[in-house]
Amino acid sequence: MSPPTIAVDTWVMGAHARNQGVYAYSAQLMNYFRELGPQHGLQFKPFVSASSDHDANAFGAATGFQPRSTRLLRHSCLWRFGGAWALASLDGVDLVFSPHCTTLYAGGPVPSVTTIHDLIPVVLPWESRIARTLRFLLWSAARNSRAIITVSQHSKADLMRVYGLPDSRIHVIYNGCDHRVFNCTALDAHLLEATRRRLGLDRPYVLHYGAIKPNKNLQRLIVACRSLLERNPNLDFDLVLAGARDSGYEDVMRTVQQANGARGRVILTGALNQQDLVTVIKGATLAVFPSLYEGFCIPMIESMACGTPTIAANSSCLPEVSGGVLRYFDPCSEEEMSACIEAALESQELRRDLSDKGRHRAAQFEWRRCAEQTLAVLAQVAG
Repeated sequence: MSPPTIAVDTWVMGAHARNQGVYAYSAQLMNYFRELGPQHGLQFKPFVSASSDHDANAFGAATGFQPRSTRLLRHSCLWRFGGAWALASLDGVDLVFSPHCTTLYAGGPVPSVTTIHDLIPVVLPWESRIARTLRFLLWSAARNSRAIITVSQHSKADLMRVYGLPDSRIHVIYNGCDHRVFNCTALDAHLLEATRRRLGLDRPYVLHYGAIKPNKNLQRLIVACRSLLERNPNLDFDLVLAGARDSGYEDVMRTVQQANGARGRVILTGALNQQDLVTVIKGATLAVFPSLYEGFCIPMIESMACGTPTIAANSSCLPEVSGGVLRYFDPCSEEEMSACIEAALESQELRRDLSDKGRHRAAQFEWRRCAEQTLAVLAQVAG
């Protein structure tokens, strides 16, 4: 009897998603599926595109890992709303794994396992055609997937509450951290200086990084930093927002324009390559994650892994994922956020404590472990 064949939907490995957490998640799993699949009695058929901007092409064939090239992946809407489902059915695979919930798999002859990272479009709804589409796709994935993987206990509780799903259908598997990249290795002083000069970082800075979206709560962060500088003349720092433009960019820019001109600048770097990102993280005095809602928050763990003192909101999964070792604040209170930033900036001892505890907590997250647990779920469903 041949091992079960599992198709992998790699749509989020296109250029459109390179700066998103789900891209990193998909790429890491693909790497380990290729290595570990045979050990779990599975063979994989990831869908790939010959297009040069589709990064799944980097994973060549291996034992138990045979990429399936298709032109459909070049046509986003066609792929997501019927094309992927039809192709999986025609290819006769035993199971489809979708590491995101933005492709429609409506059951039928081929069961699916879907990772639903968060319920942001439902919990923090905004009215637009895109939001309505995302809510429909989330509902469809929750209803039709044979099993669901999610990335925190908080997201699991939301899935059970919103969609009435049974506990047995939802598997919590934490994301990982690439410790080869995000670690406490000291930076080359010349590299740090060159990067700071190129990005205009000529003063101490507080850092947030991640795509600029409404759930990141960056407008309140900007206001909190500005009020802190106005009331405390002993502090002098810039606020650096590193990340790709997304649906919240225009609102953030309006707040930036109102804030700049006072003490301290708000610097938007845009999306950074990996080397620049690591350099900016390690050069920060403090990293702040004020999100209203997250499914996991990979950037927070990466910041902690680099030994950068980190504080975060007390919302959604952030205390759970960070293990309660950080300082937390109410993300809806600019005053509380400002006071938490101030306490960290004024105490070297507190920053050292945040750095040490954060680094030890981040060491618990490994992509290999994430992949092995995911393979166990896929083997259970496929078998």
